[in-house]
Amino acid sequence: MKFRPLAASIGLVALLGLAACGGGGATSGDTRPAPARQPGVPESRMTATTAPDEQNERDEQETTTAQISTFALDVDTASYGYARRALEEGRWPAPAEIRPEEWVNAFRQDYAQPSDDGFTVHMDGAMLPGRDEAVMRVGLQTRASDPAARRPANLTFVVDVSGSMAEPGRLDLVKAALLKLLDQLAPGDQVSIVSFSDDADVLARMTPLTARDELRAAVGELAIGGGTDLESGLVAGYQEAAKAYRPAATNRVIVLSDGLANQGDTQWRSLLDRVKDYAGRQITLLTVGVGREYGDELMEQLADNGDGMAVYVSTQEEADKLFTTQLPATIELRARDAKAQVVFNPSVVESHRLIGYDNRTIAAEEFRDDARDGGEIGPGHSVTALYAVKLKPGARGQVAQATVRWQDPDTREASEASETLSSGDLAGDLWGEASPRLQVNVVVAAFALYLRDRKAFGMDLPELAKHAWPCARDRGSDGVRAGHAHREGQVDRMIPVPGFRLLAGAPGKGVQRGSQSRIHSYRHAGLWRSW
Repeated sequence: MKFRPLAASIGLVALLGLAACGGGGATSGDTRPAPARQPGVPESRMTATTAPDEQNERDEQETTTAQISTFALDVDTASYGYARRALEEGRWPAPAEIRPEEWVNAFRQDYAQPSDDGFTVHMDGAMLPGRDEAVMRVGLQTRASDPAARRPANLTFVVDVSGSMAEPGRLDLVKAALLKLLDQLAPGDQVSIVSFSDDADVLARMTPLTARDELRAAVGELAIGGGTDLESGLVAGYQEAAKAYRPAATNRVIVLSDGLANQGDTQWRSLLDRVKDYAGRQITLLTVGVGREYGDELMEQLADNGDGMAVYVSTQEEADKLFTTQLPATIELRARDAKAQVVFNPSVVESHRLIGYDNRTIAAEEFRDDARDGGEIGPGHSVTALYAVKLKPGARGQVAQATVRWQDPDTREASEASETLSSGDLAGDLWGEASPRLQVNVVVAAFALYLRDRKAFGMDLPELAKHAWPCARDRGSDGVRAGHAHREGQVDRMIPVPGFRLLAGAPGKGVQRGSQSRIHSYRHAGLWRSW
């Protein structure tokens, strides 16, 4: 019998084709606040908020004094992509690089889409076996767009050509993907290309796609050399974008780098302030990370301050899918400064804990403050938030209400949509009765939590593996199947979770973590499989 290494980060499985789980929220053009007060919730307690501690951990909120959870939406997936690569290579991801919400948001959800340019709100949940605890899911979905019918785009690519980008799977991957993207963009689009190493060089000023040959020639000029002056690249890129700004177009800067800035102004605050200033001028940012060594935190913070998103690609297939499928389909914005607020009913809920979004939480009173920055969401995007909820024994009734608030990208008119969840809506058993997609979300989030701080909804690794394997192999009538999953048209090798083919190395080997040589053998934990 031959054992193949079960790369911890390559297999989580998959889920394709799951039917949407009945999100019932409706969008609204009414700018009046959606009802935020729940039955039995005293007004004097409505301004309490949730905040993470310095170790990026969130303590459970006692809902008798703080029953409101408020956060800015986020569609980043870079944490998942980079951690998956580390696990595939037998490395334990650094805890600070693991953001559970980005792992969950890397998976397709199939929530129902709205009929307009707002959001649908989906809520469901399930009881954890043997306890008065549940997992609650809040899902938000925007309408997908027809790439052929979208508004034109001004895209400025800022490409890192420093010495560190010489590693295979960095600049070579970027150049190949850019050439494919040029074939996908529409005639009304325009592209500029800036490279940077010791300093910045404008290879192509804003050029219409009718002159594709000029742009291809500029891509061909990208060549390795020098240090990494990320500041000069960003400044030059934003200057080019600002000069060619078109009010009727989507204006975006796209940084492709390993994020290892070592020259120029490497003080993050200065870089982030520059990015935030341009975001205020409606020039958004997408960061695309590459490379085995990767500046995850800097790239993620740049994206957050630039009203954009952070992604990471490690293979040519992933890069091609990003640039030929996902990017052209999601260039536009559906919502600016989008935020979510979940109000729990203290007569039913004893405590709650939001999984992830540690650096996206905001004060409850800032939810309807439209000057407070939120998240920028494109067409066809889904955002998922999971909560660990402890229920009061025997209590029945409404568990929570979730509301999403956003601004129209052009008019800045604010809108809201809401949905509620009652205790009767909770599936009786997460693993026996809940939807397959909810089960997978929980496994994915639990694995991320386990890698980060050994907390996985009260499950240890063997128990997590026990629940992960059925999700990986089942082919039920609900459409779940093992294999690969698609998110926004992109084939995505889903996370390998213990059980979703967990394990790196040959039999008897484990994943290395930091200076530790081996962690315990997963064979002992029963996670080896022959395949």
